Amino acid sequence: MATEPVVHVIDDDDSAREALAFLVECAGMQVRSYPSARYFLESIATMNHGCIVTDVRMPEMSGVDLVGRLKELGVKDPVIVITGHADVPMAIQAMKAGVADFLEKPFSDHAILDAIRAALARQAGEEEADAEREGVKARIATLSQRETEVMNGLVEGHPNKVIANDLGISARTVEVYRANVMTKMKAASLSELVRMATIARLAG
Repeated sequence: MATEPVVHVIDDDDSAREALAFLVECAGMQVRSYPSARYFLESIATMNHGCIVTDVRMPEMSGVDLVGRLKELGVKDPVIVITGHADVPMAIQAMKAGVADFLEKPFSDHAILDAIRAALARQAGEEEADAEREGVKARIATLSQRETEVMNGLVEGHPNKVIANDLGISARTVEVYRANVMTKMKAASLSELVRMATIARLAG
C-alpha cells in the first residue's frame, strides 16, 4: 500500500502557516508545517513525499533558494510558492526554476486547495510512469543478447524471416526467441512490446 502523500507547509509567519496547515487538514489531506526552509531541509531524509507549499520571502533562505536546493538534492516533489505582490518577480524566477505553481496573496481557500490537488495529481501520474519505466527496464535486463536482438527486429517492424536473415539463424529459431521475449517482457501483443521498448528508450 502506497504511503499517503503529505502537504509540507513552510512559512516563517506562525499565524499564516498554522491557518494554511489547518485548511489543508480540514480538506482531508495530511499536513506537516515548518517555520523555515532550513528546518524543512533538516527533515527531508525522513519525510513522506507529496507536495511542498512555501512562502517566497523568508529569512535565512528564501523560497527560491529552497527550490534550487531541492533540485540539487534530487527532490522531485512539486513545489507551490506563495508570494506577496512585491515578490511576483521572485515567484516568476521560481517558476523558471521548475516550481509547479505560484499564488499571489491574498488567495482564496479554493485556489490554494485546487493548486495542491493538481500538484499531487501530477506527482502521482509521474510516479506511476517512473515505476512503469523501471519495470520495463528491469524486464529488458533479463533478456539474453540474442533475445534483445530479436526484440529490436520486432520493434522495428521486421517479419521473422527478415530477422532470421539479419541474424543468420532460422525462422523457427526466431519464433522461439520471440516467444521468450514476449514471456519475459510480459507483453500480450506485439503492439504492447513496441510500447514497452519505446518507454525504455525514452527513459534512456
